[in-house]
Amino acid sequence: MQPTQDVLIPDVIQQIPLTYYLILSTALFVIGIIGVLTRRNAIIIFMSIELMLNAVNLLLIAFSSYRSDSAGQVFVFFIMAVAAAEVSVGLAIIVMIYRNTRSIDVGLLNKLKW
Repeated sequence: MQPTQDVLIPDVIQQIPLTYYLILSTALFVIGIIGVLTRRNAIIIFMSIELMLNAVNLLLIAFSSYRSDSAGQVFVFFIMAVAAAEVSVGLAIIVMIYRNTRSIDVGLLNKLKW
């Protein structure tokens, strides 16, 4: 009897050691943090935040697969829904800032304080 596709997916993910997922996720998260802290372009900062969210999603999927528990995959679904809402609101804010200042440089946003 042939196993179904649902049975094969966790086996394929579990062939790679969990430490590789940890290292990859940590590297992606650190790259995202460095992007947020060092860049001045609002779109690059926005992409770095999305990179950090995807690093967390990767780790949740890996742990969910290794524990054979679908709770991590449910969390990933909700994180992706929140990220989609964040994208729409964040891009709208960036567009409005660009319309007012003709720049998306974060350093020029001090004008909004006064």
